[in-house]
Amino acid sequence: MTNRALSNLGLAMRAGKVQTGDEIVLKAIRSKEAKLVILAEDASENTHKKFRDKCGTYDIPLVIGASRDTLGEAIGKESRVVIAVTDQGFANMISRQLGDNVGGGVID
Repeated sequence: MTNRALSNLGLAMRAGKVQTGDEIVLKAIRSKEAKLVILAEDASENTHKKFRDKCGTYDIPLVIGASRDTLGEAIGKESRVVIAVTDQGFANMISRQLGDNVGGGVID
């Protein structure tokens, strides 16, 4: 992930448009509240599979990006494995900074 995308993730957090935590993010995906899901590259294979499958089923873009420590640092928290952006504007901005690949697929 680019520094600019991480910076905008922090901005989204301060705006209250970010949810973190395994079950909370799964709930946001199921309710289609999540507009973009960001998964730590150092998450377990089971976690990768679970979120790839859920995001694919519900057509939510998934980004596999920085390490869990970098993601946590970006939002001002301890390490985070999975983050959901719940605002379409922030999701679009972060996706554009990662390569304009918006859709229900995985952005590596």
